[in-house]
Amino acid sequence: MPGSVSISSGTALGVSEPLADAEHPPDGSGRREALKRVAVALREGGVGFALAGGYAGWALGGPEPANDVDFVVTQAEAGRAAEVLAEAGLDVRQPPEDWLFKVYSDGALVDVLFRLASEPVDDTLLGRAVEQEVLSVKMPVIDATDLMIGKLAALNEHACDLAKVLPTARALREKIDWSRAEAATAWNDIAVACLFLLRRIGVAPPREPEVDDTPDR
Repeated sequence: MPGSVSISSGTALGVSEPLADAEHPPDGSGRREALKRVAVALREGGVGFALAGGYAGWALGGPEPANDVDFVVTQAEAGRAAEVLAEAGLDVRQPPEDWLFKVYSDGALVDVLFRLASEPVDDTLLGRAVEQEVLSVKMPVIDATDLMIGKLAALNEHACDLAKVLPTARALREKIDWSRAEAATAWNDIAVACLFLLRRIGVAPPREPEVDDTPDR
């Protein structure tokens, strides 16, 4: 991980807390408390960040997800972010993946990502985030278009569950720059197919016809 902190797999940086019980996972209130705790710690620690993933969609007007909370930080500040969260008493752990680390708060899981769609999170992406109040805490929330790009880019032959895309796309359709989302995910055939479906059912607007500016002979 970039930065000054090294997190060994399965080893906590902060105070160890019980991990989630597989049979009794934290409910929405537990995830919401974890969301607030991580956001406040990152802001007080001076780390640039944004709420991302399903809870960003929820903050922007979409449905509340039933899974963990996601934040993004720049790749350059990932180590500092882990250090700040550990100092706040959170249980910080490094999984095998090299593009995020995990934070536990009373069993609720928060993923802190520093790469999205295989691209490093940078200041440009964070700069597009919108500052707003989430659960009475002011925090930046990832731009709706960047959120949709991440969801589309994550689709592949082994993980092509459109149910993870459609509700957010429908709820945020007027906030999404569909042309930018299409251009950013044109390399992904599954994303292209998903966008085709979203147009067919009226969630995404029709593609604008290409203009032939070839001069008549």
